[in-house]
Formats: sequence, C-alpha cells, structure tokens
Amino acid sequence: MAWSVLHWLLPAILLLLLLSAGIEDARTREIANWKNAAIALLAPLWWVTSGLAPWPDMAIQFGMALIVFALFCVAFHFGQMGGGDVKLIGALALWLPLTPLLQMLLVMSLAGGVLTLVMLADHRIRKSQRILEVPYGVAIVFGGLAVLHELLLNQFA
Repeated sequence: MAWSVLHWLLPAILLLLLLSAGIEDARTREIANWKNAAIALLAPLWWVTSGLAPWPDMAIQFGMALIVFALFCVAFHFGQMGGGDVKLIGALALWLPLTPLLQMLLVMSLAGGVLTLVMLADHRIRKSQRILEVPYGVAIVFGGLAVLHELLLNQFA
C-alpha cells in the first residue's frame, strides 16, 4: 500500500517542483539547488516504486542522465546555459526512459528557441542595454511537462 501511495505521490511532487523551478527561473534567472537536488534524489525512489530492476534498468537510467548532464555541461562551459538549467536537465533525465527523454529534449529545444526569439524581440523593442538572459528553465519545464503528462495521468488508470 505504501509503495502505491508513493508511486502516485512522487510524480505530483515532481510536477510541483518543476513548476516552482520554472517560475523561479522566469522571475530571477536562477533555480535553487535544493529544487534540483530534490528532483534528482526522488528519482531513485520513483524507480523502486515503478519496479525497475537495479541491473540493468536503474543503471541505464543513471547512465543516460549522466550522459545528458555531461553534454549540457559543455554548453555551460561555453556560457550557453546556466548551471541551474544544466542541473535541472540532469535531474529530470533521471526520471525519464530513453524515448520520453529524447522527446523532452526535442520539445525543450523548440520551446527554448521560441522563448529566445520572443525575448530577443522584446529586448530589441525596448532597446535595452542589458545583456539578454533567457530563462531556459522555463523551456526545460515545458519540455518536461510535455512528456510527464502521460506519467502523471497514468496514475489514475
């Protein structure tokens, strides 16, 4: 019984953490480390309640997330992404199997492109002298929610 309650509760907590991170990034251009840590640390509990075997299932999940995190660390290194955004992508990747992970990355990229264009247009219209900072966490959350809806809604099936 406890596992089934957790299996239902964990995606709801993830949803709240993602929404909170997206709102925070939109407002402050930062994502609190505790939110990224909570998302990452809840993923193994999700794996257990989902019935994933430690080998190879959990190892594959961890490995994929590590690869995604490493790839986006390169973007951070070149100043193309903030550290909070990279940590959020890595933490969210722990929750997603390969196909939903790839779908999330695609939707995230498209949403990020649209967000960047809108912000760039606004920046030029206002003739702002400040450096444009795109809250990419918003795009990450959008991509995550696009694939997590199935995960969340399947709890009621």
